[in-house]
Amino acid sequence: MNGQYVEADVEPATRLSTFLREPLALKGVKEGCCEGECGACTVLVDDRPINSCLMLAFQAEGLDVVTIEGLSAGGVSRLQQVFVDTGAVQCGYCIPGMIMAAEGLLRANADPNEFATRHALAGNICRCTGYETIVRAVIAEAAARRKEEARS
Repeated sequence: MNGQYVEADVEPATRLSTFLREPLALKGVKEGCCEGECGACTVLVDDRPINSCLMLAFQAEGLDVVTIEGLSAGGVSRLQQVFVDTGAVQCGYCIPGMIMAAEGLLRANADPNEFATRHALAGNICRCTGYETIVRAVIAEAAARRKEEARS
């Protein structure tokens, strides 16, 4: 869990999102719909974005789970800062899940175009921004990462 080993006894029907929010107090994980429709609970499991409300906590045993708190363990991540700088953050409820979905995309695809970005974020609902600024933020971060990679 966010780079730390976590061991806990959980009820068999405990959702991963509930486990993250309650005993682990990782409140960046939002439980919006609890049906996998809104994406507010998105976390990375072995680098792939998943709706943590649809995964049982015990299914995460032995897997690498990263929440928004893990992404920003060293301070605000550059992806988070790009969201702020481009005005992609409004009320903030969906943003942790949106950023985790974007991070999953960028780990799998270093050069996503607008279509790939929109497709990757399609499972995350935002009622505030209208997605344009969010898509621009993700594409800007992808370009920054490629530029940084080219320098190293």
